[in-house]
Amino acid sequence: MATMVPGPEAYGNIADSALAVAGDRIAWIGRASEGRATAEAQGIPVEDARGLWITPGLIDCHTHLVYGGNRVEEFEKRLCGASYEEIARAGGGIQSTVNATRAASAQSLRESASIRARRLMSEGLTTIEIKSGYGLELATERRLLQVARDLGKELPLSVTTTYLGLHALPKEFQGDRQGFVDLASGAWLQELAAAGLVDAVDAFCENIAFTLEETEQFLRAARKLGLRAHVHAGQLSDMRAAELAAKYQALSADHLEYLSEQGVQALQAAGTVAVLSPGAYFTLRQTIPPPVPALRQAGVPMAVATDCNPGSSPCTSLLLALNMACTLFGLTPQEALAGATRNAARALGLQQEIGTLEIGKRADFALWRIDRPAELCYGLGANPCVGVVHRGRIRP
Repeated sequence: MATMVPGPEAYGNIADSALAVAGDRIAWIGRASEGRATAEAQGIPVEDARGLWITPGLIDCHTHLVYGGNRVEEFEKRLCGASYEEIARAGGGIQSTVNATRAASAQSLRESASIRARRLMSEGLTTIEIKSGYGLELATERRLLQVARDLGKELPLSVTTTYLGLHALPKEFQGDRQGFVDLASGAWLQELAAAGLVDAVDAFCENIAFTLEETEQFLRAARKLGLRAHVHAGQLSDMRAAELAAKYQALSADHLEYLSEQGVQALQAAGTVAVLSPGAYFTLRQTIPPPVPALRQAGVPMAVATDCNPGSSPCTSLLLALNMACTLFGLTPQEALAGATRNAARALGLQQEIGTLEIGKRADFALWRIDRPAELCYGLGANPCVGVVHRGRIRP
């Protein structure tokens, strides 16, 4: 069993072990022989996982899972030499997905997102974060967040929702940036939060998106409502967005290909998680990776996510993201797996509930037919998951 509890044993390993579940909680962890004897004496059902590894359920802490259409045409353009920034400035990019998403019904959005969610779930995923941001108007943002909430009710999967209010400037506000920022940070945020659709907020602070000042206005408004934050920071340039995320004690700063030493130290001091998105780095053919050695040395917790989205990371495999985090960014397999379990939980503010196998935590775990935990970061296209327990129930 790989508990992923930090300690002297790699992966928090406990050999020849078992765990007991009561309700939706882990009630006991110990030697398999002791657990079997106790279960037989008390008539408690036993599920035999002999020969399998058990890990915490995987957590994808950064996705844009709900959207309409796709951007395969832009994928072709990038391969023919166009840059992500050029496509965005020409009216493509996020705006292209906004157009398709606004035209999509809630049912069609739910159906396509459910397909993507099930692909992720097949790899041992038990918790996912889902961002809005492809509406850029109140009605569509509400629809996206409601679909995300509905997925958490319809599927055996825990869902947290993030209002990505500052993602891109919609075409109808091209002449009124401040008007859009005021609405996204004001009436829209207040209404969505009051409806119970928002667990956290996010903003894309970048030279093709929103400035530090605009992002800070948004984060300040969220703080007044008691909402925690994530920030898309340092993906294409260093605008000191990581420092801004740290200033507001954001749960996470995400991407971070362009991150200074000052940014690293700010994240460490704030306890903000660095969420790495190797799928976007790979798809956009970037050449400057996040400063993993500096993050490691500073003790900044690193999470790994798919960043599942139609433009820069059409990825529905967290196991593939773990492999990329190792091969492209230099994480060790142990760091990568921690990035999809305990550090991903921390990036969502859920570290007291999930992310490690400990007594009292939620009974979310996956079973794997592997020889050692590093194998989860090794195979390309392999899926050794053979079973999942979510909230104490075996997932069909």
